[in-house]
Amino acid sequence: MIRESHDYLIKLCTQVRRDILRMVHLANSGHPGGSMGCTEYFVALYKVIMNYDSKNFNIEGKNEDLFFLSNGHISPVYYSILSRCNFFPLKELNSFRKINSRLQGHPTPYEGLPGIRISSGSLGQGMSVAIGAAIAKKLNGESTVIYSLHGDGELNEGQIWEAVLYAGAKKIDNYIATIDNNGQQIDGTTDDVLNLGNIKSKFESFGWIVLEENEGNNLINVINIIKYAKNYINKGKPILIILKTKMGNGVDFMSKDNSWHGKAPSYEELQKALIQLPQTLVDF
Repeated sequence: MIRESHDYLIKLCTQVRRDILRMVHLANSGHPGGSMGCTEYFVALYKVIMNYDSKNFNIEGKNEDLFFLSNGHISPVYYSILSRCNFFPLKELNSFRKINSRLQGHPTPYEGLPGIRISSGSLGQGMSVAIGAAIAKKLNGESTVIYSLHGDGELNEGQIWEAVLYAGAKKIDNYIATIDNNGQQIDGTTDDVLNLGNIKSKFESFGWIVLEENEGNNLINVINIIKYAKNYINKGKPILIILKTKMGNGVDFMSKDNSWHGKAPSYEELQKALIQLPQTLVDF
């Protein structure tokens, strides 16, 4: 059930992108490109799809759906949506990447940051953790769902494929993984760095159900593909969504440009970008 109006969700997507750019600029450090490309996914997941209690957060998350961010460098979008879902105060976004802040460059549960259950950013590890959580939920008799997000460049990591093999072989079917398929990574395009081939066929050969959405920056499409994926829960196979997005989506000079993988906008670039992302809700 959509908890907010469609108009509000669209406005939130714009506001989250403002948050990302302002946070990274303020810290003069961070990863805006992938964060902006995944904005619709986070808004869909946290405002429409998942069941959780942001007011009474605990690590175990009993009887709640759980999300694990594996490509932890896109923490700006994660922190923005968590704050806007009342896990912690919006004003805390001002502390992004500052010394002694709870909002470090890569998410960590250190100091008890609500919404964060694992440290992430060492690429390749998130799927293994998500599978463990999915197994625990089954053992506890819960009917909840585990979600995880991964970058396409992250598929270069061997641990990912060990986890893919395990999940398929052990029929981990209360789990929906998503790949942010923007075709970009820090050193160039995924085709140039290490061609991934046919991702769909690879996962299917390991026993997964694979769904594809070519408009990963269309909010309605993203909501619908995740809802559709839930139809396959408890059907004997893990589920993968391949979400085609645009790095830096929302700002013309950043879109599909891998140089914005890990670069902070200058003051002039920030102002130029914010003109394209007019304030829709309250800035932090």
